[in-house]
Amino acid sequence: MKNLAELQALRDDMKTKIGVRKDGETRMRIVVGMATCGIAAGARPVLAACVKEIETRKLTDVVVAQTGCIGICQFEPVVEIYDADGSKTTYVHVTPEKVPRIIASHVVNGSPVVEYTIGANAN
Repeated sequence: MKNLAELQALRDDMKTKIGVRKDGETRMRIVVGMATCGIAAGARPVLAACVKEIETRKLTDVVVAQTGCIGICQFEPVVEIYDADGSKTTYVHVTPEKVPRIIASHVVNGSPVVEYTIGANAN
């Protein structure tokens, strides 16, 4: 990096890759727990699968983000989906193989995959 213009170009390029949106453009937010407990349980491949699925489907109004500890370590990897109305669905024991179904059913069609949620797995 040699000058401010290069830094700004890099910033703009990264914004398009990580899904930064202006207010009002985000319909849904997918948050993956990436604390040490989540990473140890396999959250990195889950995060990568979420990003890949969103990019493959060209869902420009969905943001994928990461967070620290969600507080339910025994259920890691944990993925939370926040709908536009503010409601949250918590998916637990998520694997990369489960991600396409979650994205297709919940994110695209608005129907949560109940058997993957914390309510169905609380035992």
